Amino acid sequence: MKRFIGFVKKEFYHIFRDRRSMFILFGMPIAQIMLFGFAITNEINNVKIAVLDQSKDVETHKIIQKISNSSYFTIDQQINTESEIASIFKKGKVKAVLVFEKDFIKQLQTQKNAKVQVITDATDPNMANTISNYITSILQNHIQEKNKNTKQVYQINTQTQLFYNPEMKSVFTFVPGVMTVILMLVSAMMTSISITREKELGTMEILLVSPLKPFQVIIGKVFPYIFLSVINAAVILLLGYFVFKMPIEGSLFLLAVESVLFIICALALGILISTLSDSQQTAMMISLFGLMLPVILLSGFIFPISSMPLPLQAISNIIPAKWFIIIIKAIMLKGASFSVIWKETFILVAMTLFYIVVSIKKYKIRIE
Repeated sequence: MKRFIGFVKKEFYHIFRDRRSMFILFGMPIAQIMLFGFAITNEINNVKIAVLDQSKDVETHKIIQKISNSSYFTIDQQINTESEIASIFKKGKVKAVLVFEKDFIKQLQTQKNAKVQVITDATDPNMANTISNYITSILQNHIQEKNKNTKQVYQINTQTQLFYNPEMKSVFTFVPGVMTVILMLVSAMMTSISITREKELGTMEILLVSPLKPFQVIIGKVFPYIFLSVINAAVILLLGYFVFKMPIEGSLFLLAVESVLFIICALALGILISTLSDSQQTAMMISLFGLMLPVILLSGFIFPISSMPLPLQAISNIIPAKWFIIIIKAIMLKGASFSVIWKETFILVAMTLFYIVVSIKKYKIRIE
């Protein structure tokens, strides 16, 4: 019995001394609970909206103030004409526009009925539907409070209009998201595992002392994955267009260039992961938990980033997939030009250069 107890103690000592085991046992469950608990939500918070108040009366001011005071919405800007709506949607500045008709208070007092139009960016149909429901609820709550203090029965009719996705097709969210996940998976994960395998087998050192320069070795290793990722992207786009009727409103050339840029960024990230990993298992773990979960949860693919806590919103900014999803939706659904997505493109370029520079420095250290 003493031998058995001694054996059990030895196993405990081994577990507690192994940082990787401690991380898997305690770190990962806590991280996953925190991540899933805060990121996975159907609620909305601090969603940016614009207001077109064509009446500018006391009643519309009260409604706007009530919406602004809620935690659900932030009044980002007041616009003056309907022609501005398409422009701000294309730039991605707001998710909805609230339009009050002319003589709103007059219609409410004389006809006992006034109209409010809720125009939403339906590139994310679930969020668009939620925004419409929340605004309608606030408007109905306002009119109920007004009816309590009078014998009259007033009504506000809410009219909903959907930009870019009038049929509320979920495939408009599904295709860009799946394309992003697959490109990240093939480019980053497979590259990191491929290079780490060479290191495990001891063949990387042989390659590095060959006539080829280290930079040429790395390019040679990752080039096949560029080709395969481009094929994957083309297949997904063709299936989305012909099978799921996914529109491509913008430039195909711009879409292709941005896709290749994201592929190169993911490849550079995969190379960086390989420099930090000593085994394929480690590379797989870093890729799965360091890339896959953030891409799915924190990129805006499934859950709106604006509804997440500020720390998670900050973390999402360092995830390349977030910026690529914004770019691809803007090109495919909104017909955006480079002048609209230059900021996101610049961020992807900066991330790519950062990954490449850090990777080269890491490899130089290993060679020395």
